[in-house]
Amino acid sequence: MRFGFIFTGSDPRMAVDWAQQAEEAGWDAFFTWDSVWGTDPWVTLGACAVRTERVRLGTIITPPSRRRPWKLAAEVATLDQLSNGRAILTVGLGALDTGFESFGEATDRAVRAERLDESLAIINGLWQGQPFSFSGKHYSLTPTTFPAPPPPVQQPRPPIWVVGAWPRPRSVDRALRWDGILPNKMPAPGKFEAMTPQDVVDLKAYVAEHRSASTPFDLVIEGVTPGEAADRGADQVRPLVEAGATWWLESQWSTPELDRVLARLKQGPPRLG
Repeated sequence: MRFGFIFTGSDPRMAVDWAQQAEEAGWDAFFTWDSVWGTDPWVTLGACAVRTERVRLGTIITPPSRRRPWKLAAEVATLDQLSNGRAILTVGLGALDTGFESFGEATDRAVRAERLDESLAIINGLWQGQPFSFSGKHYSLTPTTFPAPPPPVQQPRPPIWVVGAWPRPRSVDRALRWDGILPNKMPAPGKFEAMTPQDVVDLKAYVAEHRSASTPFDLVIEGVTPGEAADRGADQVRPLVEAGATWWLESQWSTPELDRVLARLKQGPPRLG
């Protein structure tokens, strides 16, 4: 099990400072968030990359439907170069209340899903080298003739994690084409619940049965642990590890006081023994 911490603030200088402290506290990854209008996560993470040495870096999450996929491919590849192979790309449809409608972005779920699929195909294709072409419903690319940028350090690509609604096969199957899943348990439309160890067991079995690739695949769980009592945090996470989860992301979204969030970061990840 590896442990990531999500930065919930908006100040890029603070994010860089927190990334350093996350590394010192023993976290394995540091994530920022990605809004329609706000602090640019990839610029921020680039600064984090040159101020850290070990911690992995990424977003939770980036919705490709409102980004140009070739620009996103360049941003992640650049971060991977700056960090010497520590970038992670986490994608999903995105939360509409982050400004989609205000800025004229597509809000239809089917359209966003189509753009997500096409974007990932383009991003992965560009990372594999040029010439590359693509023809889809929403995007078309013809092979470029100018020199290609340096490829990502990680090969065959930086890990791509995809948000998936569990237990909805169509949503989960999208994630199975890539490198990991961040599951949102959705027993009914609009209803969300926390993933239980049994859910993780069932999801892992589904992955084993339906994923054809033999490459590593991460099962990523978000949640909140009590940093003051490491044993309690370990008791909370250990059953998920035993069920098959590979990452725990500390997600203090509901804590508005950033000083409390920072205090939790400094306490480090749960200690499993």
